[in-house]
Parts: sequence; structure tokens; C-alpha cells
Amino acid sequence: MRLKTMKRLAALTIMTLALCTAAVAQDMIKGTVVDAKTKEALTGAMVVATKANRMAIADQSGAFQLKVPAGSQELTVSFLGYKEKIVPVTVVGDVGVIEMEPDAFGLDEVVITAGIVVRDRATPVAVSNIPLEQIEMKLGNQEFPEILKSTPSIYATKQGGGYGDSRVNLRGFNSENVGVLINGVPINDMEGGRVYWSNWAGLSDVTTFMQVQRGLGASKLGLSSVGGTINIITKSSDAEAGGSVYYGMGNDGLQKLNMNVSTGLMDNGWAATLAGGHAVADGYVLGTDYEAWNYFVNITKVINAKHRLSFTAFGAPQWHNQRGTMYTIQDFRDSKDGARMNRSYGYVNDKVVGGSYAHNEYHKPQISLAHYWNINEKSALSTSVYASIAKGGGRRAIGQSNWLSINNNTGKPYDDTKLTADGLLDYDEVYRLNGESVNGSRVVFANAVNSHDWYGILSSYNNQLTSEIKFTAGFDGRYYRGYHRNEITDLLGGEYYIENNIYGRPANTPLHEGDVIGYDEMGEVLWTGLFAQGEYVKDAFSAFLSGSVSGNFYRWYNWGEKPVDGKQKSEWVTFLPFSVKGGANYKFLDNHNVFANGGYFTRAPFFNSAFVNYTIETNPDAKSEKVYTGELGYGFEDNHLNVTLTGYYTVWLDKGLTRTTNGTTYNILGINARHMGLELEATYRPVSNFNVKGMLSIGDWIWKDDVNFTAYDENQVLLDRFDAFIANVHVGNSAQITGALAANWTPVKNIKFSADFNWFGKNFANFEPTNRTQLQDKVDAWQMPDYYTVDLSASYKFKIGGVSATLYGSANNLLDAEYITDAKDGTLHNAETALVYYGFGRTWTTGLRINF
Repeated sequence: MRLKTMKRLAALTIMTLALCTAAVAQDMIKGTVVDAKTKEALTGAMVVATKANRMAIADQSGAFQLKVPAGSQELTVSFLGYKEKIVPVTVVGDVGVIEMEPDAFGLDEVVITAGIVVRDRATPVAVSNIPLEQIEMKLGNQEFPEILKSTPSIYATKQGGGYGDSRVNLRGFNSENVGVLINGVPINDMEGGRVYWSNWAGLSDVTTFMQVQRGLGASKLGLSSVGGTINIITKSSDAEAGGSVYYGMGNDGLQKLNMNVSTGLMDNGWAATLAGGHAVADGYVLGTDYEAWNYFVNITKVINAKHRLSFTAFGAPQWHNQRGTMYTIQDFRDSKDGARMNRSYGYVNDKVVGGSYAHNEYHKPQISLAHYWNINEKSALSTSVYASIAKGGGRRAIGQSNWLSINNNTGKPYDDTKLTADGLLDYDEVYRLNGESVNGSRVVFANAVNSHDWYGILSSYNNQLTSEIKFTAGFDGRYYRGYHRNEITDLLGGEYYIENNIYGRPANTPLHEGDVIGYDEMGEVLWTGLFAQGEYVKDAFSAFLSGSVSGNFYRWYNWGEKPVDGKQKSEWVTFLPFSVKGGANYKFLDNHNVFANGGYFTRAPFFNSAFVNYTIETNPDAKSEKVYTGELGYGFEDNHLNVTLTGYYTVWLDKGLTRTTNGTTYNILGINARHMGLELEATYRPVSNFNVKGMLSIGDWIWKDDVNFTAYDENQVLLDRFDAFIANVHVGNSAQITGALAANWTPVKNIKFSADFNWFGKNFANFEPTNRTQLQDKVDAWQMPDYYTVDLSASYKFKIGGVSATLYGSANNLLDAEYITDAKDGTLHNAETALVYYGFGRTWTTGLRINF
């Protein structure tokens, strides 16, 4: 008995010693990560002990601690916008200060100008980041905004499926009500607020980082964006010489080639980066082939330690055929082509030719020159002047347009006799009828020109007044002229065309390609804005207060109409919107933080709402819209888990709409909406080579009240007043409940896999208030079926003849799910009368990038 007791004691002693030895063998590495130039702490920098497969995240002061086994280690330190750094550790303990070098010149100034949040636990706004690695690995042949689809309260779709015809909604607000910036410069259309993603689709190839700021956001500009802000940061001049070449291919004939080259910063202070690309494909939807290019130039001159100049030019010219019309669910089911069905095209000499509203071509280059002045160690001034001279438009059939058009309200052809046996547009018949006509072409193609000249200046002054207080102020000035007219592009077999809609032209003048028909108008917008913000940061508490005031000035020119009182241009229409917002953040117990923000702003109505029926007559009922919004949030972060929970409430008052149909103009004012919801976002990193990201957003977005609207004829005579029954109808075409789960795994060095699950629910059809005027319309819009998709992507880095290369592959909608993404509510508000777009089935891409 005594012997057994002694054996047990000996075993217990051995186990205790082993545990003590293991504890002793665990050593601590600690240090601080800072910017090499500014010495500012890089909160959120990732530090990985590669041998031990352990990781840590730098805190607010840039400090980190990492428990590792005894012995030498190697630390890999990484942070957005900085070159990855390898730090050998032979003696564990305090490794001191690790200084990180930026991977590109000027990125820090652009980040400041754009209002990018780089320390999300210190800034009281809801933020999601999309880094370069995610864009390169997961975008594939998806539309540019679709890279955001796993972000809370984001809903992005391809709509009709044409190249660049995508859209994105944020918290239920469409792009007209979401501020989109490229390198800090707003790109929302100056007249209607929309973002035409086809103008920027090729920009994904030179984008280094994207950030979504939901709600008020951190941008200091007077954007008056209701839903939030999307910041896109492109390349600048790379810090080191080198370049890359990329070739990719994918489904439906996709071929893509990109290249870039950089000098790095040379001894004379100059640096240059050039990039370009080309893509061509047949398109997943039938009859939606396209060709697109992109180019990017940045030339930087470091004058001295205080002054730097940066010239940037980029653009993405393209043409693409489109599916311009929705169809009923039954139409898709009856078609042998299923979700790929498209009736908006035909063939001329075996070439696809899109019909009316089914072809677009555009080029919107943007050129800027920026000056960065480090006045002293506490203050800096950045100023950028920019210009965008855009050309292009969309195809329209003029004259007997029903021959080459699909009815947008039914999804059916206007004229079945002008279709081929396959149900496509019969261009042979149109050419025959035009050629036989003794009065010129009966129908022609015209380009609905939507060109513009846009000039701007953006200047921002920053001053670190004290160690706790930072002050920012600046000026945002823009001048815009938008040109709108129809220009004949194809007589379609006839010798000329006659129409008498343009004032001052002799009657029955034979018209040819290049002549203007239908209308000839110009919108002029002048924007002047001042903004200021104060930030306070001390210990665990931070807060900000900002305000802006803008002058929005509109003027309309109508050269194609008879002068009114001898005038063909309107008086200036003036609005003075303003904004005020503030927030605070408090961190406690090392890993926790809570934040709150709120704001109120007014916004000028869109350009068309300020005038009646596209004339120079101003709309006396147009008034500024009002928005109240607030958020509460909680965050938790340690070395393995990051969680953010946000609740928001937004009220939007006095929204205005103008609609024109068959010569009747509907003036709809006083529309109110309420958007509220919860957003959860989390990342779990159990080990350095594996992480799981998830999000869940639950929204309730509705129109609050019924409204009264007026109808005017072409002569601005009041026809009638109507009630639109929209109270408690849900906001359409924006999934109000979304969820996502993504697993990212690096099983061995240089090989990465990612799997993404996305779920979309509570998605209602969009509707027109003018179609809800009967008592039977006092019901909700049709709700689309919920759906989910699964995506897979992978990358492999390796060496080819001494240079590095990366092989990419991705498959979207791997399970080939069938689902509806967009819908227009029908007369009976049900599935049978709704018009819809289906999402894409399974698609794939693969590509090889070689770096030199």
C-alpha cells in the first residue's frame, strides 16, 4: 500500500515538473509597430510568429504581446498600405519598435483625403474593409460592386447582366443616395446622383483597397449620402521598381490581359507607375458581348521633405450590349435559354446588334494633379484639382421604335411581325422596309448622348492642435455641364431620316448620321462646399464633431425647344444644404469598445426635380430633403476574435421624384422613408493560417406615408391630382436580411483557399408610385424568394525562372442555384405579374500573374 502511494506521488511529481517545464518553455515576445515616417502607431497590424503558428494584433498604441515556445522565432508583420516585414528574433523578449515602410507613395495622404478609417476601434462609425488580396482572389468575373456582397447591409446585383450594368444598395438606399469616392473624389453623377459602374468596371484592376462606411461615415465632405459611403483607393506610385503581367480566362469566352510597371522612387525624386488592361467576352446572358479597356498613370515628384506633387490619370472605355428589359417568370421558364434569355438583340452580318436600350458605350477619364505640403510636424495641406471629360451614351430606336424595342412594362415585343423565327429582332426586315421607303428611313438608331465636362478642386487642411485635438477643414468645389441629345448613328438601310422636333431647323430637312434629333439639352451644376471637423482622442475615449455647408446651383438649357420669353435657358435654382454630425467611442477592459453617433443633414433635390418636364420652367414645389440618423455600436477584439454589433435608425423626409411617361409628367414630392436595423460582423482566427468571417444584417426599410402627386401635360397644364398608396410598403430590390460565412485557409505556405456562403432574404419588388393609385394597391409589393450562393476561390504562389507568380482560380454560384435578384412589381403585386431578372448560374475564371 505504501509502495503504491509512493508511486502515485512520484507520478504526480513528474507530471507537475513536466507542466512547470512546459510553462517555463513558453516565452513572451513583445514590441510596438509604427509608421517609419510619422512614428504613428499602426493599430490593427498583424504580427505572426510563423514557426509557432501564433499571432497577435497591435493595440491602440501599436503594442503587441505574443507567447511562443522557447527558441528563435521569425515574425511576419503586415498592415494595409505597408510592405510586409520579416523580423528575425534570436532572443525572445522585447523586440522594440518595428518600423513599417509604405508600399506606395502618397497612399497615406489619399487615405486622409478620402476619410478612410484605419483604426476602426477608435472611430465611432460602422466600417468594413476589402483589401487587395481579397479583390484579386475573389472578384473573378463578377461585377466590381459584387466584391462587397458579404458586407453587412450591402445588396449588389448584375441587374440585366450586361458588362458594368450592376448596382449596389447600402442599408436599403440605392447608389443615388450612397456617396462613392475614388481617391477621395466624389463620382456620383452631378445631375441624378447615380453611379454608372460600367464607367468604372475596369478600375477593379488598379484598385488596392475598398472601404464601406455605413451610415454617417467618416468622410468630412458634405456628401449628404443617406445610406453610407464607399471609398475606392487606386494604385499610386509604387515604392519599389517592378511590375506584373496577368492573363485570365473564364466562362462565355472571357479573355483578359493586364500589365503594370513601376520605376519605384528614383534618386532624382521621381516615380512613375503605368498600368493597362483589355477584356473581351460573349457574356453570360445571350447577346451581351462586350469589349473593355482600362489604363492608369501615376507620376510623382518628391520635391523635398515638405512638398510632393502627384499626377494621376485613369479611365475604363468600353462598349457592351445589354439586356434592357425584364421578363415574367413564366417567360424565363418557357424559354430554352432559361436565365440567359434575352430578346433585345438580333444579327447583322452574323454580328450581335443590340436593339433599343440594349447597347452602351462610354469613356469617362479622370485626371488629377495633387500637391501635398507638410507645413510642419503638426500641420499639412493637401490640394487636388481634377477634370473629367466624358463621352458616350446608350442606343435608342427613333421613329417606328416598336420595331426594335421590347415593352418595358410587359417584357413582350411591341411588334411580333418584326421578329425572326427565333424570336430575335429582325434587322433584315427593318433594312428592307427602310430601303423601300420613299420618305427616308422609318426607324433609325440614335445615340442618347449623356456626355459631360466636370472640373473640381478639393483642398483639405489638417492640424494636430494638441496631443489630443486634431482639426480638419477644407473646400470642395465642382463645376459640371451635362450634354443630352440624340444623335443619329445608323440609318438602318435608308438614305436619310426626317423629323421636325428641333426648333429652328427647316421643316422636312433630310437628316443623316451625326445629326441631332428629338431633343438638345444641357444641365449646368455649380457646387461649392466648406467642411470642418474636430477630433478628440485621449486614452480610452475619442470623439468627433463635424459640419458642412454647400451651395448647389442648377441651370437648364433647352436648345431644341422654342424659346420661352425669348430664352432657352432657365434662371439659376439655388439650394443651400448643410450637415452636422458627431460621435464618440469608449474603450474599456482592454478588448471592448462602445460607440455612438448621430447627425442631421439636408440635401438638395436632384437636378430633374428642380425643373418641370425637362423644360426651363423651374419647379416651385422642389425643396431640400431632410435626413435624421443615429447609430449605437459595440466591439470586441483580441488576438483571435473580432466582433462588431451596430444598430441604426434613419428617417428620410421630403424626398422628391419626377417621372415622365408618354408626354405626361408626374411630380411626386413629400415622400418619407424609415430605415432601421442591426448589423453583426465577426472574424475568428484560431491560428494564423485559418480564419472564419461571418456577418448578419437584419433591416426593416419602409416608405412611411401615402403621398399626393400631380400630373402635367407637355404644355405644363395641370391634368389631375392622384394619391399614391405607398405607406408601409417595403423598399424594393434590396434584400433586407442578409448573411455571409467565409472560411479562409492557408494549408501550406503560398497556397490559399477560400469558401464563401451568402444568403439573401426579405427582398421585395421595386415599384413606381404612379402605379399604386387604386384602393386594391394598398398592399405590400411582391416578395421575391430567398436564396443563397456558394463561391470557391484559390491561389498558389510559386517561382518561374527566378520571378514570382500567382495562379488564381474561382467559381461563383458553385451549386448552380436558380434565383431572382431584381423585380418590378406588377399590377396584381404577385409573382405572376412581376417582371424579373434572374441571377447568373455557375461561372468560373482562372488566371496567372507574373511579378517582376
